[in-house]
Amino acid sequence: MGKTLFALVCFALAGLVFFFYTKPAYATVGDLQAQIAQYQEALDKAAQLQALKQKLLTRFNSFAPDDVTRLQTFLPDHVDNIGLILDLDSLASHYGMALENVDVATAQSATAKQSAVGAIGPSAQKYDSLTLHFGTYGTYDNFRVFITDLEQSLRVVDLISLTIAQQSTPGATGPSSNSAYRYDMTIKTYWLK
Repeated sequence: MGKTLFALVCFALAGLVFFFYTKPAYATVGDLQAQIAQYQEALDKAAQLQALKQKLLTRFNSFAPDDVTRLQTFLPDHVDNIGLILDLDSLASHYGMALENVDVATAQSATAKQSAVGAIGPSAQKYDSLTLHFGTYGTYDNFRVFITDLEQSLRVVDLISLTIAQQSTPGATGPSSNSAYRYDMTIKTYWLK
């Protein structure tokens, strides 16, 4: 009878150990294995992305640096107000003109002024624009060459408005081909978001 009682106590003790220690520990091991599988999947995905990044970087490095610079000038990935203004002023200075009263407005600020109700969620538009208003002063021939150079520059620029007014010069008695004009321009340029 002592052996039977001892066997029953050992059996009950084994059952308690199984239900209170082994089963929870085994469930924890299962959860850890699932977590390890997720981490392994993430590592595999990271390795694939790293290989793709290396492939794209090799492809990017195969382009000529001048071509990359031209492409970034054509459609930049950020807005550079100061750089654009300096480029335009440098272009105008080749023809004896200078930019005056420069006013910059982004499309977001113009849209916010027009409507109080905005769209919810991210915009599907992959580019944004910048409107630049400025004035300059010079002869018509110089201005025409300036506009031609602006048109042929790599930077995408749309002429939104142009106002031309004759500027009175002291001592001038009649119209001449060298008379100076005041030009007020509004242009729009774009960049990738």
